[in-house]
Amino acid sequence: QVQLVESGGGSVQAGGSLRLSCAVSGITFSNLVMAWFRQAPGKEREFVAALRWSDGVTNYADSVKGRFTISRDNAKNTMYLQSNSLKPEDTAVYYCAADRRWIIGTVAAQYPSWGQGTQVTVSS
Repeated sequence: QVQLVESGGGSVQAGGSLRLSCAVSGITFSNLVMAWFRQAPGKEREFVAALRWSDGVTNYADSVKGRFTISRDNAKNTMYLQSNSLKPEDTAVYYCAADRRWIIGTVAAQYPSWGQGTQVTVSS
């Protein structure tokens, strides 16, 4: 059974940084795409970044390009989201998600496995 556990959320001031982690278990890492989504109050869940585990190919939402970096640690079975130059509009619950396919999807409905989420709050 796939288990995704996020950590690393918190409260920071605008311009600050946070590193989110997603520990992955119960899944084989071939043909695996991992992603970060976020959901602000009253808004739909939106794509942030994704990574194909086998070759490290990544994709980012335009709103976070140049500020966020997605990465993985094979030895620790963990995915990360380094978030720099945070803005108040980055405030949301951040979720990690997993999909067993080659294509890097950007739509939440494409991902069958989800973590419980971690809150990120950025104050101005």
